[in-house]
Amino acid sequence: MLLQWDLQLLVIPGIIFVFVFMYIPMYGILMAFQNFQLGDIPGFSEWAGLEYFRQLIADPFFPRVVRNTLAMSLLRIFIGFPMPIIFALILNEVRISKFKKPVQTISYLPHFISWVVAATLMFDIMDYDNGMINNALMALGLIKEPILFFGRSQYFWAIATVTDIWKTIGWNAIIFIAAITSVDPELYEAAAIDGAGRLQRIWYITLQCILPTIVILFIFTVGSLLSSNFDQVFMLTRQMGNSSIMETADVIDTYILRTGLRGMRYSFAAAAGFFRTVVNFSLVLFANWLANRYGGRGLF
Repeated sequence: MLLQWDLQLLVIPGIIFVFVFMYIPMYGILMAFQNFQLGDIPGFSEWAGLEYFRQLIADPFFPRVVRNTLAMSLLRIFIGFPMPIIFALILNEVRISKFKKPVQTISYLPHFISWVVAATLMFDIMDYDNGMINNALMALGLIKEPILFFGRSQYFWAIATVTDIWKTIGWNAIIFIAAITSVDPELYEAAAIDGAGRLQRIWYITLQCILPTIVILFIFTVGSLLSSNFDQVFMLTRQMGNSSIMETADVIDTYILRTGLRGMRYSFAAAAGFFRTVVNFSLVLFANWLANRYGGRGLF
């Protein structure tokens, strides 16, 4: 171990970062059980017990934000999660490097665009008067009048899912592409000799070899079921200023910001955040148990 002291030093900044920004803030959980007021020292406020959790459950807006968060998270899991896998499998089958490398590069460029810029692009593309999508649909005769995408709440879940896939598919596919490159080429050669077609080789060799990677990332994804992409929702709702779509766009993260922080109900916001964390952690344990129970590929 001492022979690797230079490599050990490289890990120290990461450990410090995690400790400072992940572990020290956990002390603030006490706020969820106390009547915290601005200026109080966390942990020394008047004890409130489970009062703020009772207020959270009784809040008439709470079922709505849980529904919206679950809906968008489930769409992200069942539609968004398989997309990078499919994309990586398709790229792996492309043999023309002059086509493959540019496509891969272009696909993960949106990852580096902030949601501020991405949301602005979406507003322009889906604009009611002169948006690219409305113009294309009307030119093809599929609609008679433009669609007000950001003026009707029923479109927001689809918009959030599509924009999330567009922004993350290339970047998330890098992990699966790296896993595919580790597959022994002799397996494909043996399967081809035995008469296996391309789809059979993908199904029985490629997918089976990268299955441990898929399971681990799936566990992480399930563990964030009650967490939403705050930046995405915040910007697509014009910083929560578009009231016409809040019926389906209001999620737990924006709910915490609106009712807890802007309303200066800090203990209430801490209770909502703690509730979300407990549920997510429980889902990680459950997903890991399922992975070990039916495949033996869990995290622990």
